[in-house]
Amino acid sequence: MDMLQINNLVVEIDNRRILDGLTLHVGKGEVAAIMGPNGSGKSTLSYVIAGKEDYEVLDGEILLNGENILELEPDQRAAAGLFLAFQYPLEIPGVATMTFLKAALNAQRKARGEAELSTPDFIKRVNAAAAQLEVPKEMLKRGLNVGFSGGEKKRMEILQMALLQPSFCILDETDSGLDIDALQIVADGVNALRSPDRAFLVITHYQRLLNHIVPDTVHVLSNGKIVRTGGKELALELEASGYAEYRATAA
Repeated sequence: MDMLQINNLVVEIDNRRILDGLTLHVGKGEVAAIMGPNGSGKSTLSYVIAGKEDYEVLDGEILLNGENILELEPDQRAAAGLFLAFQYPLEIPGVATMTFLKAALNAQRKARGEAELSTPDFIKRVNAAAAQLEVPKEMLKRGLNVGFSGGEKKRMEILQMALLQPSFCILDETDSGLDIDALQIVADGVNALRSPDRAFLVITHYQRLLNHIVPDTVHVLSNGKIVRTGGKELALELEASGYAEYRATAA
């Protein structure tokens, strides 16, 4: 069964069409990669799935486990199992990292009708996830993402993902700005969460991330629609030949 079904999605922002009849299906347990030239609509796709405002959906549907999530608010989509790791995570001064993590976790539990975690149970979970992802305790004591390097911000997002245990995870150019060590830690965190009950959409411009998070399928996005689909070897081909033919097709 497909965990995510996007059918004929048409999206505009400021009267400019970004997605133009995009169709994409991702099955349970699948890791699907989306690659494409800059400006092809990759980040727009992640934002529209997550429910970011400002985008006008003119046509199509997005089904998560059979439910059309276009009708849901972002927090409702999160409670339904959706998680988006941003390309540039925000710094939020004045909000303690632990306070944020606990509030996010318990808000989702509450929305699903589950009991909120006690402080000791929560701390136990955070410490276990932090140890696995090599997140230093000192990072957990700071304001959310405040003073973090790019790699630390990405690690913190993967820590959130490990705690929230979403069923569908979107990584929006998570590799941008990461050195090879940080990339490996982020990839290890993602790979540890791979499961038959969870699916991933990995959006990237470069093939190198896919050496570490090996996808089941690779889709090429150009001019707002999927123009080609293949296996992991398609990423290697794109790395070798670039996106020139897709830009030419789009022109």
